[in-house]
Amino acid sequence: MNDILIGKGDKSVQLLARYANRHGLIAGATGTGKTVSLMVLAEGFSRLGVPVFMADVKGDVAGLAMPGIVSEKTRQRVDQIGIEDYINEANPVLFWDVYGKAGHPVRTTISEIGPRLLARILDLNDIQTGTLDIAFKLADDQGLLLLDLDDLRALLGFVADTRKEISERYGLVSAPSIAAIQRALLSLEREGGEALFGEPALELADLMRTDLSGRGIINILAADQLILKPRLYSSLLLWLLSELFENLPEVGDLEKPRLVFFFDEAHLLFDDAPPVLRERVEQVVRIIRSKGVGVYFCSQFPDDVPNEILGQLGNRIQHALRAYTPRDQKAVNTAAETFVANPKLDVARVISSLGVGEALVSTLQEKGVPMPVERTLICPPRCRMGAVMPEERAAVRARSPLGIKYDTTVNRESAYEILNRRTSEREATESRSDQPESEKSSERGWLGEMLWGTKRRQGMVQTLAKQTARTVGSQIGRQIIRGLLGGILGGSRR
Repeated sequence: MNDILIGKGDKSVQLLARYANRHGLIAGATGTGKTVSLMVLAEGFSRLGVPVFMADVKGDVAGLAMPGIVSEKTRQRVDQIGIEDYINEANPVLFWDVYGKAGHPVRTTISEIGPRLLARILDLNDIQTGTLDIAFKLADDQGLLLLDLDDLRALLGFVADTRKEISERYGLVSAPSIAAIQRALLSLEREGGEALFGEPALELADLMRTDLSGRGIINILAADQLILKPRLYSSLLLWLLSELFENLPEVGDLEKPRLVFFFDEAHLLFDDAPPVLRERVEQVVRIIRSKGVGVYFCSQFPDDVPNEILGQLGNRIQHALRAYTPRDQKAVNTAAETFVANPKLDVARVISSLGVGEALVSTLQEKGVPMPVERTLICPPRCRMGAVMPEERAAVRARSPLGIKYDTTVNRESAYEILNRRTSEREATESRSDQPESEKSSERGWLGEMLWGTKRRQGMVQTLAKQTARTVGSQIGRQIIRGLLGGILGGSRR
C-alpha cells in the first residue's frame, strides 16, 4: 500500500506516496480542522515508513504519541468513510524543544546558521548585516569556530578592538554597528534564544529515522513558547530546510519520500522577509523534492504563501474560510482559483460553508496530474486528538535512544577561548616589556635563580665554578666537578 487515505467525498480521496514530494498546502480558518488533517497525514506517512518533522504550535500535535479513544462520533465518521482497518494506536514519536524542557534540545552553531539567517533573527538592518558578514569572514580566515553566543561576542569584541585594521582589509566597520549587534544579542539572550546555539548540534540523520518495525519516526518540535518569537521560530525551520537542501544527495522521484517536513504557521516565514530570503525559500522548495523531501505549508489563508511558491504545491487541503472581511473574500477567491475545477462544485461558495472536519481536497494522481477538487470528509486520526500529560511526555522522552547524545551540553574550545587566550598572552607580554629589569629577573623562576643566580645572589653554577678553581689540581676534585656540572647542565639540556 503506497497511498494515504485522506477522506471520502463522492469517492475515496488519497495522497499517492510517489507524488508526496511535490509538496502541499493545508489551509483554513482557526478551528476548522487543520490540525486533524496534519495528524492524518503524519500518521499516514509514518505507516509508510516515511519520517516526519513537524512543529507543535498549540501543544495538541503531541497526541500523536498516544493511542486515541473511539468515541461515538469517531465511529460514525469511520463508518461514513468506510475505513476497514481502523484501530486506535500510538505513533513512534521523538520530542524536541529548543529550550530542552519538553524534548531533546535542538541546537545548531553560529557558524552553521550563517550571517544572513542570524541577521534576520536579530532584526538587523543592511549596514549591521554587512558588519556581521565581515565578522563571519574574519572568523573563517582565522580559523575561529563560532559555536555559541559567547563565541560571537568575543569575535565582535575583537573586531571592535582592531576595527581600523579590519576596515582596511575587509571593508568599513563602524563602532555603532558593532554596538547594535551586541545589543541585539543581549535581547536574544534575555528571551532565551541562546539555548539554540551550541553543541552537540542537531544531525539531520536523526530526523530521518525509522523504528524497529519500519515505521517512520514523527519528530515533534515543541513550539508553544518558540512561536512567541516569530523570527526565531521561522528562521530555525528555514535553517532546517536549508540544511536538508544542501546536504542531502539528489535521488530523483522515489516511490515514497525520504522525509516530509510540515511548516505550521507558514505566514511567519514570509512576513517582512527580504527579497533575498524569499528567493532562497523558492529555490529550496523548487529543488528539494529531487532530494526526496516533501514540504507541506500550513496556514490560515492560501495567499499567506507567495504565488511563486504556491504554484509549486501540488497537493491541497483547504478547510473552511469565512468571508467576513474584504481580506477574507480575497482569500476565498484565491483558494477557489488554485483548484482544478469540478463541475459539481461551486468552490467559492462551498469554501464558506464547509463544516469542521470537512475540506476541499485535490491531490496529484497518475502522471502527476491534479485531480478535480473534491469535497471531502477527513478521516479521524488513530491517535489521541489532544495534548499529552507531562508524565506521558517524560515517558516517551525516557524511551528515546537520543537522550544520551543530545541532553548534555558540550563546550569545546572555540573562538571565545582562543581570543581570550590571545588577549591574555598579549597583555602578559606587554606587562613584561614595561617592567624594570629587577622585576623581570624575579620572574625567571626558582630553577633559573638557583642555577644562574640574580644580581644580589650567586647561583649554583657560579658557586661551583669557584669551587672548581680550588680543587682543579686533584683527580678526585675533577671527578666531583664533572659529576655535578654534568648532571646539572646535562639535565637542563634535556
